[in-house]
Amino acid sequence: MSKDYLDSKEYNETLSKVREDIEKGLYPPNERLHPLYELATNYRVSRTIMDAVIEQLVDENMVTRRLGNGVFVNPKPIYSSGIEELGSVSEMIKRAGKTPGTQFVAAEVVKPSASDLAQFNSLDVQALARVERVRTADGEPVVYCIDKIDHDLVPIGLIHSEDSIFKLIENRTGKRIHYAETFIEPIGFHERISAILNCRPDQALLLLRQMHYTKDHEPILYSANYFKSDAFQFHVVRKRTD
Repeated sequence: MSKDYLDSKEYNETLSKVREDIEKGLYPPNERLHPLYELATNYRVSRTIMDAVIEQLVDENMVTRRLGNGVFVNPKPIYSSGIEELGSVSEMIKRAGKTPGTQFVAAEVVKPSASDLAQFNSLDVQALARVERVRTADGEPVVYCIDKIDHDLVPIGLIHSEDSIFKLIENRTGKRIHYAETFIEPIGFHERISAILNCRPDQALLLLRQMHYTKDHEPILYSANYFKSDAFQFHVVRKRTD
C-alpha cells in the first residue's frame, strides 16, 4: 500500500497539532489518548492518517502503545542532556528547575571485594562506605543510587550531612571529581527498585555504572544509578574518526 499521504499537508498539519496539544497539556502525562476513531473524528482526518500520526509520535517517544490498553502520553523528561556532561544527581535535578531530595535506604561499612579493589585500583582500601539512597525531584522518586567510597576518606557517619556526595567528597577531602568512566545498561523491571521508583510493570530503567576519578586519575567513587527512563534522557554526540 502506498504511503504518499505521509507527505501530505493533512498529515503534517495533524501531526503538528497533536504534538502541540500534548505539549500544552491537553493530554496529560500518563493519561490514555482517546480511541483512534475518536481522535480521527476530533481532528477531522481519516483513521489511516491518525494511525500514522500516532506511529510517528511513538517513534518520537511522546506516546507509548501498551498492548491491550491503548496509547498513553509519556511524561516529558525532567532532565535531558549529553551523557558526556558529568554532574551529581542533585545538580541534574536542580538544572531541571526542581528541588532535589534524598531518602536514605541503607548505609553500611563493608569489606571490599576483589572486584571493588580492582575498581579502586588499590589493595590499601580496608573498608568501603556503601550507601543506598532514593533521589527525589519535587518529592517524586526518580533515581535509585548505590554509592561506594573508601571509608577512610569519607566515614559513613558523614553521609547524611550533604545531599550531593560530590560536594561531600570535595568538602571532606579537598579532592574534586573530574571525570568518570561510564557503562550504560538498559534493564527491564527490577523487582525491588522499580517498585520504589513507582515504575509501571512495562517501564524500563536506565542503569549507569560509573567509576569517578580526580584530575590526577585517582579512582575515588563508584556509583550504580538506576534512572527512571521517563524522567531522565541522555544522548551522545558521535563523530566519525576517518
